[in-house]
Amino acid sequence: MLTCVIRYHIDPTKKAQFEAYARTWGQAIPRAGADLVGYFAPHEGSSTLAYGIYNIASLAAYERYRARLSADPIGQANYEFAQRERFLLREDRTFLKLVSGPHADRVVHE
Repeated sequence: MLTCVIRYHIDPTKKAQFEAYARTWGQAIPRAGADLVGYFAPHEGSSTLAYGIYNIASLAAYERYRARLSADPIGQANYEFAQRERFLLREDRTFLKLVSGPHADRVVHE
């Protein structure tokens, strides 16, 4: 199992647009095959950093998920919304694997 953490740099004057974008992914991401943990908008501290976090079985599963998400009408509309509103200044993806903690016993050892 991999966890994808998307770090967004957002326009702080367009936080409401980011929140609408995040709520829409809440519908599309699970439908496309990923286990959505959630989207997180700035509250205290930095006003420009936001995160999206979901779990996916493997990088191969991620490729299939991305293809389904790109073909999804809600996903397509959300991509267009982000392009039109220009609230995303930067987007970085990192894939992590769980190696310790209370849920680490679920990790299959290779």
